[in-house]
Amino acid sequence: MTRPTLRLYELVLANGRSASPYVWRVRYALAHKGLAFDSVPLGFTEIHTFFAGRFKTLPVIADGATMLAESWVIVDYLDQRYPEKPLFAGAADHAAIRLLDAWLSFEVLRRMLRIYVLDVHDAARPEDRSYFRQSREARFKMTLEAYTADRGERLSRLREALMPLRMQLRQSPFLGGTAPSYADYIALGAFQWIGSVSSLPALAKDDTLLREWLDRGFDLYDGLGRDARLRPLFE
Repeated sequence: MTRPTLRLYELVLANGRSASPYVWRVRYALAHKGLAFDSVPLGFTEIHTFFAGRFKTLPVIADGATMLAESWVIVDYLDQRYPEKPLFAGAADHAAIRLLDAWLSFEVLRRMLRIYVLDVHDAARPEDRSYFRQSREARFKMTLEAYTADRGERLSRLREALMPLRMQLRQSPFLGGTAPSYADYIALGAFQWIGSVSSLPALAKDDTLLREWLDRGFDLYDGLGRDARLRPLFE
């Protein structure tokens, strides 16, 4: 019996590019496991109505009658449902990568948001921009312009916050060691996100360790991360 093709519901920008860091980590996880999928692109304002309020964020994955949201829920399901080519080397590895994800969210993604959220707005589909602005400005209690006004100063702190990645990459070609792991997919997803929208390169031109790792990561799985629509990540 033929297995139904998985469907991945992805958040897309005006140019059709999938941008969410959480979608990208699932994209890499599917490629790691050799699982084909059909992409279903959605804009910010389509999510609630498309799923009739069941899901509020993307990614969402459908596997037959099973539909799941949240990237960790999805990857754990994929490893249980399709155990070949596991994403984790055991419970300890799973816990360590959860810790890396928490660190990345707190120390890196928060800083990226403060620098690039206006760029996300500008890159979104025209019909999504009003919703995006209103919802984010209500959360931040200021305009997107005010929220990102000092982003040039914040950029140096973002680069400094990435030092733990560089320290690991001095020891091995991937964050996962000699081969990529879900740790790499989480971090690569963050750079896929800002590379989709950035009007300000995140990295210095001489950041060799991150440049070489990004090249290796973007080349994985027949160039999954390569896209002419990506904006420069390096000065």
